[in-house]
Amino acid sequence: MAASRNQSEPEVRTAAGVLRGRREAGPAVFRGVPFAEPPVGDLRFAAPQSVRGWDGVRPAVDYGPPPPQSAVLAVPLATAGGDWLTVNVWTPEPDPVSELPVMVWIPGGGYAMGNSGLPQYDAGHLAATGTVVVTLNYRLGIEGFAQIEGAPANRGLLDQVAALEWVRDNIRGFGGDPERVTVFGQSAGAGSVAALLAMPRAAGLFRRAIAQSVPGTFFSPELAADLTAAFAAELGVAPTVSGLSAVAPDLLPAAGDAVFAKMGRWRERWGRITHRPIPYAPVVDGDVLPTTPWRALAEGTAREVELLVGHTRDEHRLFSLIDGVLGQVTNEQTETALHVLAGPDGARRYREAFPTADDEELYELVNADWLFRIPSVRLADAQVAGGGRAHVYELTWTAPGMGGALGACHGLDVPLVFGNLGSGETAMLIGDPPPPAAAELSARMRGSWTSFSAHGDPGWPAYDVEQRLTQVFDTPSTVIAYPEDVSRLLWKGFTFPALPLLP
Repeated sequence: MAASRNQSEPEVRTAAGVLRGRREAGPAVFRGVPFAEPPVGDLRFAAPQSVRGWDGVRPAVDYGPPPPQSAVLAVPLATAGGDWLTVNVWTPEPDPVSELPVMVWIPGGGYAMGNSGLPQYDAGHLAATGTVVVTLNYRLGIEGFAQIEGAPANRGLLDQVAALEWVRDNIRGFGGDPERVTVFGQSAGAGSVAALLAMPRAAGLFRRAIAQSVPGTFFSPELAADLTAAFAAELGVAPTVSGLSAVAPDLLPAAGDAVFAKMGRWRERWGRITHRPIPYAPVVDGDVLPTTPWRALAEGTAREVELLVGHTRDEHRLFSLIDGVLGQVTNEQTETALHVLAGPDGARRYREAFPTADDEELYELVNADWLFRIPSVRLADAQVAGGGRAHVYELTWTAPGMGGALGACHGLDVPLVFGNLGSGETAMLIGDPPPPAAAELSARMRGSWTSFSAHGDPGWPAYDVEQRLTQVFDTPSTVIAYPEDVSRLLWKGFTFPALPLLP
């Protein structure tokens, strides 16, 4: 798998054929590289199949098309062709003798939207530290996660496994060490990382894992199948491979969006996921995903994998902004959230634990705790219980954009880790130009992530259940006992089981 010596347009031979990338401000970049056959036609709703080879030199300068996805938060992206299963590789030096650490990024987006070609995922800054970085696409929404009769479960996760197998088989040609692979992701990407830790098919494909804001939502097969029936009913087809295959891939997400818009109608059947509408999640099917990540890690399934996991302080404020309730949460909304998410006694317990908090603070706390904060720290607890090693962090830096109204919100860690601080929504949040504090914090987080990837040491002590030492990223940063212990104790004993279909 030798690389060419052309400095401006380097070439790398992979198992499927030769790729030609290009240099961009230092690192060499190879975009839109297929790791599996397009999952369309006879391969639709199937497990990913090995990509066929090609003759000659294949240009790898443009991102592949994004997978079909939800339009709830954005205008749908062009998804023509079906060649969605691609990776992008940034490398300081595409030389097989380099043996550099490898980081593989799994994008988030609620398992419903997102793709590796977004500007915030440009990995040039990370690669400049001496790391090979891979970003990937996987099937989303109904295509990737719906429980469909006649199809394997968790096809989106199987896509991720196929991408990691591609990394194992090909990354040496890009200068990477296949024995030093770290998988990392945020939000649904972090949920995917957690799932991969529990999946037998992913065993041995990565040495370390970084999970940024792990969602606690994993579905039982019964709940997932009931959701699929609702999707199919919107389309007037059967909830089977043959029925759903009659709908074009670019039209299928609209059915999911329609169910998303009225999930409250099914609260008595679907429970908590109707409060913060969540129509997709990995399914604990007993095969692809044998059990939940928390149970798997506590049983020692991933004790050989080193884990870095954490969350932001104000995880839910971004969603409150999207929902139009930021700064104007009512007592009724707070009581509903406390009851639905924390149980019938939730309001009393939260109000006693946070006696000075007003309704809005309690609303933000219970949503953040249930969806991201407690699942993340519990993943560390489970890893330690299973005999593994974990490091924990919390991001508490208040971004100055919007007058600081979003605080340290969900997703703030992504631009800080990638170092892409000055474009689009990131600029609105962080400021344009970004303040020196943002650049300093970004460099610190990026250094921790790449050091962990290379050596297993992010720069602060490992987490244990006695001291619970946690890296708090702020200006200045510090290491203290886990700062959200009041919330952690409120959820003591809750195991984050697969969410059931209610009777």
